[in-house]
Amino acid sequence: MLGRKMKEAIEVLENLKGDISQKAEYSMLLGKVYNVLPGFDQRAEDTLSKAVKLDPKLVEAWNHLGECYWKHGNIVGAKNCFSGALNHSKNKISLRNLSMALRQMQGSASERAQMVSDSVDRAREAIQLDINDGMSWMILGNAYLSLFFAAGQNPLPLKQCMSAYAQAEKDAVANTCADLHFNRAVAYKYQEDYQSALEGFSRAAQLDPGWDEPTDCEKKLITYLTNVTELTNNKGKMKSKRIQTLINSFKGSDLGPYGGGSYQGPRGKKITLNKRKLSELKEDINSETVILGKVVCTITTDEPVPFTFCVVDEEMTCIPVSVYNIAQGCGVKIGDSVAVPEPFVQKVDVHHKDKVFSYFSIRVDSPVIMVVNGRKLGIDKQAPSKLSVDILSE
Repeated sequence: MLGRKMKEAIEVLENLKGDISQKAEYSMLLGKVYNVLPGFDQRAEDTLSKAVKLDPKLVEAWNHLGECYWKHGNIVGAKNCFSGALNHSKNKISLRNLSMALRQMQGSASERAQMVSDSVDRAREAIQLDINDGMSWMILGNAYLSLFFAAGQNPLPLKQCMSAYAQAEKDAVANTCADLHFNRAVAYKYQEDYQSALEGFSRAAQLDPGWDEPTDCEKKLITYLTNVTELTNNKGKMKSKRIQTLINSFKGSDLGPYGGGSYQGPRGKKITLNKRKLSELKEDINSETVILGKVVCTITTDEPVPFTFCVVDEEMTCIPVSVYNIAQGCGVKIGDSVAVPEPFVQKVDVHHKDKVFSYFSIRVDSPVIMVVNGRKLGIDKQAPSKLSVDILSE
């Protein structure tokens, strides 16, 4: 349908060619029409390039040429176009697009962190030009989400990300954008708010039926929740005799440095620890507590984040543990003893379509606090979780 409309628009422009005195304007209009389809069109690049050569101050042509380069995978060229447009006029379209381009630029870890920070600044500038523009709020949310993963996972950018998405949702245009709901679902998933994540992926799929990724993410998350629920309820599908053997193999040394009853907290403060049973844990942070369990299974998924396994304690209580920021290949294996200080427990309670999932889990944001087989994991076992962004998804 869009292709047919494009052809009709080209015919109209060709009929009006003699009436449009500005050649740059005509080339820009023709390039806009060629650029309307999702894929790259060489005719769009050629006519838009001609437009900016004829009139370098034609900001709209620079913006469309940048989008054309973006579709072709030429991120550097796209960035230069958006920057060039801003040299002539400060406008929200160029700022938004430059924010996206900066997050796709290659470089060292420090260079990428700086470009993501610059991306946030450009998105903020776009908001200042039009505080009611929902698309600018969405781009700002995406920038904050990238900043969260690029800058040590400080919780503040994630909070700012969700606030920006909430502002974007108020705009009728942005609220019908599949990207908004998809990207926010990614943030919800990382927060383990699986109910909101599934709803977001489902909404994105409804808004853009031709985009497969939201549906794939929804299916993968349902599969993950199904596996965690089944393996937790069945204690990793391990036979009772084998579980009893594992429990009998607990040793006092399994607590490692936590066996002395204390540990060095995140702020360097010495914290007294009391060993508790899994059944005694409460939701939220269990202060001054350490738990010890035997690994009965690991949950296999298509995605490495989080690394999830189930442990049982001496009462044969089973609970899943999700570990973030762990280096690939550094997870635990069946039979290992694992101690976690001050465990953070949360309730997973999901009702989505015909699926129901309900269980408690332990979330570990850094593997270095865990003790495995009596030894505390080293910093070499830690690697930051990364955000994967499709350049066409924004």
